[in-house]
Amino acid sequence: MQYILGFNYLAPVLSALENELRDKVRESNAGKRNTESMWPVHQINWQRSRYVYDMYYTHHKISKKVYDYCIKNKLVDAALIAKWKKTGYERLCSTYVINSNNYKFGTTSICRVPLKDRSPEQLTAQDPTTGCRGCASGVGQPRNIFGNKYGQNLAAVQVAREKRMEELEQKRLREEEEEAERAASGGGGDGDSETDDDSDDDYGPTPSGGVWASGSKLQEESERVAAGEDGEEDDTHEHQSKKLKTGE
Repeated sequence: MQYILGFNYLAPVLSALENELRDKVRESNAGKRNTESMWPVHQINWQRSRYVYDMYYTHHKISKKVYDYCIKNKLVDAALIAKWKKTGYERLCSTYVINSNNYKFGTTSICRVPLKDRSPEQLTAQDPTTGCRGCASGVGQPRNIFGNKYGQNLAAVQVAREKRMEELEQKRLREEEEEAERAASGGGGDGDSETDDDSDDDYGPTPSGGVWASGSKLQEESERVAAGEDGEEDDTHEHQSKKLKTGE
């Protein structure tokens, strides 16, 4: 694949997702339903498209030329992205689930029904084709529509990691300046403070391609970054599920 200006910024994550998809396709389907074995295909397709979409529309990290390049070379699902631009479809998991020809009685998938409108028996239901737990728009929907790493906001994760690396670099430069000033004045260095808990490990090691969050603080920061796009969403899905299990 020939790179154009700016595409190298996306390439590591897109390559990691392609490798992930290849590995999932090669995995054994033993013990899985036929449709369940296809979940990773739909989910990685969603995440790859969402990654490019967010990098262009939300975080403004790539140019329109790069964005159009990804569409032209079918690196993203253009039909799915077109739906995300419409009110009520901002989190749609797949164009398959809104095609009434794919469901009985000319309806759509259960994942398109807001959690507040579902019966108690339907709260944990997933679309059998995509594995989506609920991609309707609005407050009260699950943050992670797939319930696994494919549902993460990969663009937000990358932006949060870059912000973290920039902060660490600035901190290092400040420490070097302070150390140089102490040396010039004849004072000794005190070393790292025992109470300094702002370490690299807080965000975990950088994963291959910078894809998965890998650290609780990075995950929290990426969710805050993504909140700028998604608005405030709560964990009503998980809360209601717990109530069902405990009988509260």
